[in-house]
Amino acid sequence: MKFFVDSADLDQISELNDIGLVDGVTTNPSIIAKSGRVFKDVIADICKITDGPVSAEVTAIVADQMVQEGRELRKIADNVCVKLPLTMDGLKACSILSREGTPTNVTLCFSPNQALLAAKCGATFISPFIGRLDDITLDGIELIEDIRMIYDNYGYETEILAASIRNVNHVKDCALVGADVMTAPPKVIKSLANHPLTDKGLAAFLKDWENTGQSIL
Repeated sequence: MKFFVDSADLDQISELNDIGLVDGVTTNPSIIAKSGRVFKDVIADICKITDGPVSAEVTAIVADQMVQEGRELRKIADNVCVKLPLTMDGLKACSILSREGTPTNVTLCFSPNQALLAAKCGATFISPFIGRLDDITLDGIELIEDIRMIYDNYGYETEILAASIRNVNHVKDCALVGADVMTAPPKVIKSLANHPLTDKGLAAFLKDWENTGQSIL
């Protein structure tokens, strides 16, 4: 499974990239706004950190304007992936941009039927929102399963990008049901390495080693 970082924090993206845990980055207008910086500058800086897709979202709601914004965003860097809302206008823009060779990420997906439409329109990625479905007592993981089956049934190449991931169990469950990509905040990605038995075992090893009085270097 590919790991995308859902953040506009350059330091945290760089840290995870140095470890080898960044296959791409996702952003949205809310994340960029929190940075307090110019939108295009933030996207450009992120694109310098990773060669993977960097999702930059349009803010227009009419298809023609979405296409214009998408073309403008693609001028920032070759690895910009234009992020579009799952509306009829967003789907129309997705079809146009996809035919032009622009990578697209169709976002705010909450049903298998929406995901089917995005694949039909040539989306590079579909972003089902796991956490937001869980918030209203629906099963976000079941949505991933349904999309996986539909895409496999018909050979759609659109990649399932599990989004709105809130915890490590979401990551595990998405991997088990076959999501192609998951995007999560840096905190969630780092917490995947945590386990109390790992900490306990390491402490015991270090104590035993210290008692030998030896040094590797």
